[in-house]
Amino acid sequence: MDISRILTPRRVNLALTATTKEQAIHELTDLLYHDGAISDRAAFIEDVWLREAEGSTGFENHIAIPHGKSAAVKQTTLAIGRTQHDIPWETLDGSQVRCIILFAVRLEDQNTTHIRLLSQVASALADDEVIAQLLVENDASNIIRLFSQYAETDLC
Repeated sequence: MDISRILTPRRVNLALTATTKEQAIHELTDLLYHDGAISDRAAFIEDVWLREAEGSTGFENHIAIPHGKSAAVKQTTLAIGRTQHDIPWETLDGSQVRCIILFAVRLEDQNTTHIRLLSQVASALADDEVIAQLLVENDASNIIRLFSQYAETDLC
């Protein structure tokens, strides 16, 4: 999958002002809404919280990967945000979160594109160098390139 076809610099904010999980999800949802990837902010956020209720989406190394499978999603995509504030989030290693990768998944893609996209992101996050870059890189295009290098096959 060529992640650069679904993730644009307009969906990356490396200066989030959020200090809570809720604020981070709202800020990233706004990116998706303003860029035309979702049709209804409230419905999408509700679906993200439904998924959070099933179990935390905190990863490790200051990363969280919340997601919403929602009828409000017009295009399966990601929004990536980073804050200088540590955000309390239940993570696998107990770390506070500074980088959030929000998945927005169309219901039609929940068993196909979503799984492959999640696999690509997880592969990238298994690389310590990628994580180190995510936490310091200030160019949205370079963030997208970090994930693009883990492309498996082109789905889009």
